[in-house]
Amino acid sequence: MNRMFKPAHRPHRRLLTVDTMAVNSSDGVLKLETGGRFGVKTTSQRLKAIFKRRDATIIPGAPNALFARVAEDLGYECIYVTGAGIANMHLGVPDIGLVTLSELADHVRAMTDAVTVPLLVDGDTGFGNPINTSRTMRMIERAGAAGLQLEDQIFPKRCGHFSGKGVIPLDEMVQKIRAAVDARLDNNFQIVARTDAIAVEGFAAALDRAHAFIEAGADVTFVEAPLDTEQMSRIASELPVPQIINVVHGGKTPPLSRPEFAQMGFAAALYANAALQGALLAVIEVLGSLRDHGSLHKMSGRLASFEDRQQAVAKDKFDALETRYR
Repeated sequence: MNRMFKPAHRPHRRLLTVDTMAVNSSDGVLKLETGGRFGVKTTSQRLKAIFKRRDATIIPGAPNALFARVAEDLGYECIYVTGAGIANMHLGVPDIGLVTLSELADHVRAMTDAVTVPLLVDGDTGFGNPINTSRTMRMIERAGAAGLQLEDQIFPKRCGHFSGKGVIPLDEMVQKIRAAVDARLDNNFQIVARTDAIAVEGFAAALDRAHAFIEAGADVTFVEAPLDTEQMSRIASELPVPQIINVVHGGKTPPLSRPEFAQMGFAAALYANAALQGALLAVIEVLGSLRDHGSLHKMSGRLASFEDRQQAVAKDKFDALETRYR
């Protein structure tokens, strides 16, 4: 069998983000983990601990539950629910603010049910003003996420590495962060505040915005699209809370290695759409070959085996349930 990946240990189910107990959301089985109050460690506590290490933990993006399962089976500790990936894969549109809050929440719920690792969710601009942001916070937290990222772009937002971006007034973004902080139920739930101001107002203004976001209650900040190592080093050293660096293949930020990011002091290195880009290239190659040759013969080495496909969706677990309930 052509084994695509070696699965890591998968706990029975994810942990609910509550402070005193963790219950399987599907079958009511009590699941406790070490750490946290009363011996329980929730997904939000786990995400907070990941950021606290500041070791440039690699966080892959996933646009759907299948990609999230693969990432968890490969051993990743955290997964980013990518807004750009949902726009591209679910709607077939560019990352220009077309995904709705309800569509995003539906994806988060499906991914929460599929994996046990913490999910950090791309919440775009909060889907409106501070009141809308408050609702976004409540919906995404109830959907089972461990963290929410909010950004200061004008609506409709654009991919952070697109040209033509704009940012809202600083005071307005500060109020959005305050609204998110006030709306969350779990104090360990991580609020990540992103600024796209480098491309609009310059690097110094971006740092000033990040400082203001921290004062408003952001747990982590994310200064998007630094242009060189000097800017990256200053972001990681001058801002007092954990920092995320976004690595985009072909984007504006130099793609350094994890050890280099860790030496600078970044908490996490985000690869939001690496999986999507790899999958897209595979689809183009496989379907192109099928069109040109009338068979999959030339692509046999590029296809997951039938067994790999069933493993990726945990079919053996469902087989066991069928046996149990006969």
